[in-house]
Amino acid sequence: MASDPTGGDGRGGTAVRVLRCEYEPAPLGVETPRPRLSWELESDRRGARQTAVRLLVASSPEILAADTGDVWDSGRVESAESAHVEYAGPRLKSRQRCWWKVGVWDETGTFSGFSQAAWWEMGLLRPGDWKAKWITGAPADGPLGPDDGATAAPAPMLRRAFTLKGAARAARVYVSGLGYHDLYINGRRVGDHRLDPAFTRYDRRVLYVTHDVTELLRPGENVVGVILGTGWYDAHTVEVWDFHKAPWRDRPKLLLQLEAEGSGGRRTTLVSDPSWQTSTGPIVFDGLRNGETYDARRVRKGWSEPGYDASGWQPARLVPGPGGELHSQQLPPVRVHESLKPARLSQPAPGVVVYDMGRSLSGWAQVRVSGPAGTTLTLRYAERLKPNGEIDAGHISCFVKSGAFQTDTYILNGEAVEIWEPRFTYHGFRYVQVTGLPGTPSLEHLRAQVAHTDLGRRGEFSCSSRLLNEIQALTLQATVSNYHHIPTDCPHREKNGWTGDAHLSAEQVLLNHAPMTAYAKWMADFRDAQRPSGQLPGIVPTGGWGYNWGSGPAWDSACILIPWYTYLYAGDRRILEDNYAMMTRYLEFLGTLADRDGIVAFGLGDWCPPVGGAGDHACPTALTSTAYYYADADTVARIAEILGRSADARRLRRLAAAVKAAFRRRFLDAGTGRLASASQTAQACALYQGLVEGPDERARVLAVLLTEVAAKNGHLDCGILGAKYLLHALTACGRTDVAARIVQQTTFPGWGHWIAQGATTLWESWDGGTSRIHHMFSDVSAWFYRGLAGLNPDPDAPGFRHFIVRPGVVPGIEWARAEHRSLYGLIECGWAVEEGTLRVTVTVPPNCTATVHVPTADAAGVEESHGPAERAAGVRRVAAGAGEAVFEVAAGRYVFTAPR
Repeated sequence: MASDPTGGDGRGGTAVRVLRCEYEPAPLGVETPRPRLSWELESDRRGARQTAVRLLVASSPEILAADTGDVWDSGRVESAESAHVEYAGPRLKSRQRCWWKVGVWDETGTFSGFSQAAWWEMGLLRPGDWKAKWITGAPADGPLGPDDGATAAPAPMLRRAFTLKGAARAARVYVSGLGYHDLYINGRRVGDHRLDPAFTRYDRRVLYVTHDVTELLRPGENVVGVILGTGWYDAHTVEVWDFHKAPWRDRPKLLLQLEAEGSGGRRTTLVSDPSWQTSTGPIVFDGLRNGETYDARRVRKGWSEPGYDASGWQPARLVPGPGGELHSQQLPPVRVHESLKPARLSQPAPGVVVYDMGRSLSGWAQVRVSGPAGTTLTLRYAERLKPNGEIDAGHISCFVKSGAFQTDTYILNGEAVEIWEPRFTYHGFRYVQVTGLPGTPSLEHLRAQVAHTDLGRRGEFSCSSRLLNEIQALTLQATVSNYHHIPTDCPHREKNGWTGDAHLSAEQVLLNHAPMTAYAKWMADFRDAQRPSGQLPGIVPTGGWGYNWGSGPAWDSACILIPWYTYLYAGDRRILEDNYAMMTRYLEFLGTLADRDGIVAFGLGDWCPPVGGAGDHACPTALTSTAYYYADADTVARIAEILGRSADARRLRRLAAAVKAAFRRRFLDAGTGRLASASQTAQACALYQGLVEGPDERARVLAVLLTEVAAKNGHLDCGILGAKYLLHALTACGRTDVAARIVQQTTFPGWGHWIAQGATTLWESWDGGTSRIHHMFSDVSAWFYRGLAGLNPDPDAPGFRHFIVRPGVVPGIEWARAEHRSLYGLIECGWAVEEGTLRVTVTVPPNCTATVHVPTADAAGVEESHGPAERAAGVRRVAAGAGEAVFEVAAGRYVFTAPR
């Protein structure tokens, strides 16, 4: 008999923890009309699972505390789902805060009691909610053209004083300051976000940010102040991608609405309009690619505080908006995550100081100096040094055609101690070269502010190999250094959202981090960028460049693969729904590129191979492009089935079959197993993408691949496409040992070679001659989780509702382990070999199940917790033989042992 649903004591052994709405514990500005709710179950009992649930949503914490859902009470619902459960109550309103909690019945029929309360708050859902107007303080005259850094206008400052008659019970600011903004209330900076709002195609979509500012307001006079930077909106720097010609480009502008509620329901609303005052201040230049110049002699002390004399300021001007629809910014912000002390400094020339941060990163420098007014500090950033010890930025500055590159300038005002860092730029660097530094250089003069999108961590991998652990660390550093609201290729040379780099990395990003809302936002950018023909550019967002440049399906497939991976690893069905039309349009466009035989030769191939370029390396571009055409059609067919679009699924299955047949006719010699020139990339591509049929043919294709690996002395011979395929293909064919040997090589080419050369992040090219902060070779980390530790998602039960553990036990590695925090809870899997015995450890969260493969020559001898495995609670043997025993396990922690 179920316990009292109102008791909330959880005495039945199952408790509800970690409530999330749209992946966040307490999100502001929620925009979706049907927010998705998720929770974790906590139990130490094997087999713990949810069989029914009751959700309460209330208008206040007091009502919810009485176990009443005056907004929505789901009642008892027979359901095992605890992730992405859609709110199904009455239509939600703008600004509405919803308090919620959940209770579940477990497999014994026992009620958990209700969870602790959580909340979410809606954003401004209707255009009519906005009373604010777009304003600017930027000058109206003068051409809006490229500049060299000397002709750019200083950053506008805008302020508005207003009065509150009493204390605010609740207050929100909804703000979009383009390109970037810093927001202040009563002299205090609001929040810890940097470089808001996120980059979009502004003439189609503009993001606003929501802040809770209740604690910053006071009875009486208050002041709101905003500084605007150019960002991507007024990208004035001339470069090869033509963002200075973007159709949305205009001078910085502001839209702001502050709403405060006082006692008795009294409301005060402050909006951006011509009553605001504007001036300029110490930021005399800012450019995302160039850097920032700050003249501290121009500081306007107290400008965002009550009592400031703004009589010399001018009224703001009304201006047209950027044209795009307003949407709430619902992705993690860019934050400063670390203030890093330099590892060392050097003085390669008189007056030149070079700070070595000890590792490559993204962010900027903060200086702490004293000196005479007018002293000018120049800070230049790079990732490598010249032989003379000065910085070398030549290989990363080559595409910027106007102004300085990654250069910040600070002009002192003569105060005792001056602390400064730029606001509206970021850089990729390891070294900071400073000239003009007064006094004796010291490590205390400078810190690196490590800044990137707050992707969080939800995965860990480690093993007995120090080298592999170092490669994992490099992957993590490369990933976060390349996420600033969008996944970039590099944080210095380009800062562009290259689509191929991102989808090749996406699986490891989803295993290591929590990019789900960031990916959802980026897919909206894809929808905004797609032409009516279905064509996509190679970089997203784009100001118009990249549609006909030639990136092709190996890059464009991000529009399909990233939503698919997000579904696979996070169980997110909505990202499939939102992007399905885009995917099908893109497939139709791909069809226009195919020749009469069904082959797509367009696009980039195996980019950055060890020797030569993708076009002249061993694998034909037509092979990889056609393989992606097949993979895209096959994946969208699966998505159509998931979404209940049966007719589409049948049509797409036929398309996939036709492309597969065309691929096999053109490239595969089925008798020998050779594909085209039989390169590693070609062989691995066919295996990885599912273009090989039957075990005999697979064995022949694999044999050719193994011969090619041996011919390279156990090294890879691939660019970024082959590096994605190779390790997974070998593991799927039972040769994880070969994959492990490839990864452990320390000579050229390979990840270990980079480490031997002193790499602190992943590089762009195997020889290290180009960017040294790139992530496109990072899928090796996904192989660590999947191929080595053995943690694999199940497409039939996505989000790790069910998962597959297949340990990659190989010579030379004594143990490996991985953990991943899914929406259902913490998953752990690992293995170790000790004195001839294999130990496989698995933790399955409540409400989940797993299939565990235990590699052993003695399937009958497998034990779990010191007894025969098949007799253990929660364990069911499903297969034995062929060198392994296979078990199905329910929720719980398991330790299998087996003779090797």
